[in-house]
This record gives sequence, C-alpha cells and structure tokens, in this order.
Amino acid sequence: MIAEREPRQVRQGQRMRRGRARRVWLRGVVGSGLALGVLAGGAGCGTPPAPTAAPGPTFEPRARSTQPGSGPGATPGTGATPDAGAPLPAPDADAPVPAPDIDPPCPEGGVRLVGTGGDAAMGLRVEGFRLVNCGTEVYVLEGYPGVSLRDARNDPLEVAVEHGAAGITTGVPNIEAAPQRVTLAPGQAAAWSVVWRNLVTDSSVPATTAAVMEIEPRPGAPRLWLRLARPLDLGNTGKLGIGPWTAVTR
Repeated sequence: MIAEREPRQVRQGQRMRRGRARRVWLRGVVGSGLALGVLAGGAGCGTPPAPTAAPGPTFEPRARSTQPGSGPGATPGTGATPDAGAPLPAPDADAPVPAPDIDPPCPEGGVRLVGTGGDAAMGLRVEGFRLVNCGTEVYVLEGYPGVSLRDARNDPLEVAVEHGAAGITTGVPNIEAAPQRVTLAPGQAAAWSVVWRNLVTDSSVPATTAAVMEIEPRPGAPRLWLRLARPLDLGNTGKLGIGPWTAVTR
C-alpha cells in the first residue's frame, strides 16, 4: 500500500508542476498581448509623427550680368566689371601719346578773341586784347571794334563806350593812336586796349562790374563773346575808353 501511494503522489506533483509552468506561460503570453495592445492603442489615439520633409527646390547660381556698367565697382560706360584681384596690364611704351588740344575750335567768323592782361594804378585800369585770325582766309580790320559789356549773368550793362581816353586819362599811346587799316593773314593777330577808372563818386548809383565782353570785329561780322579773367570794375563812372586796331609784329 505504501509503494502504491508513493507513485501516485509523484504523479500528482508532476501534474502540479506542469500546471504551474502552463500558468506562467499563459501569463507571459497574455502580458505580451496586452503590451502590444496598449502600444497599438497609444499609436492610434495620439498625434502621428511628422512626415519627413520633402527636399526643397534646387537653385543654380545666376550668371554674372554683362550689361554695361553693372555690378559693384563697375566703371560706367565701359560695359565691364573690373576684377579687384586681377593685375593691371602694363602700359605700352610704344603707344603714341595724343597731342593736347591747346586751342579751341575756330569760331564761325574765322577769328578768335583773347585777353592779354593789363595794368592798374591809382584806380586807373588798362586791359589789352587780341583778335587772332584762326581761319584760312585773309581778314581785314579797320577803325575800332564794336564793344558792349555784360554782367556775370550775361545781362547787358549800360556803359558809355568811347573811342580814345578822353575824359578818362591822358598819356596812353595805344589808345590815343589814330585808326588804321589792318590786314591779317591766317595765324596773324591784331591788338587793341581798353581803359577805365574804378571810381565811386555817387553812393546812390550802384557800381558796375563787367564779367563778359562782346565785340563786333567789323560791321556785319559774327559777334564774339569773352568771359573775362579779370572783370572790369567800372565803379559808377559808367564809361569805358577803347583804342583802335593795331597790327601785332612778331
């Protein structure tokens, strides 16, 4: 009886151990399923993850503009943008050097008016001028030039222009000389002078200052303008004396 009882107890113990092992296995399976369910539920109820950003458009660098004067540091009008790092080309020693333009173009009448300077002493002013034949033909002068004066704004001035120095001064030979005929070949010049006094004798009369001289070399000839390097400060005398044309000898 004792021998029969022991195998029975052994079999019951084995069955109990197998039952416990099965229950442990079931709990593991159930727990795994629950964990998967929770994860799935959380993923379904929460905010989905942001999708991966799509690649943006690809831009290629723009070509440099070739419009004249474009770009920083461009030299206007050249149509090229200088490269600050590029070496400058060496000058060509054999290249011809252009001659400077000393004389302006010859005026329409074929003669040019220029100033030659003057003198001033004790309020007396003397200024000299020349008329140069810059044309291709002979130019004939006789008597006195026709003279008028203008201010700095080119407005005409009321000034009495008289032949000679009478009423202004005495002892100025080139102004008191007798008129004569002067013939100018191309390149030759004739001289003439003006004289005046810088006096203010009446404070109620505005002083006159001439900045531009306008002359008519001979009757009917185109008039010439000359902006004076030294204005004529006539005060309020309102008078200017002029001399005749004289030949310039070289």
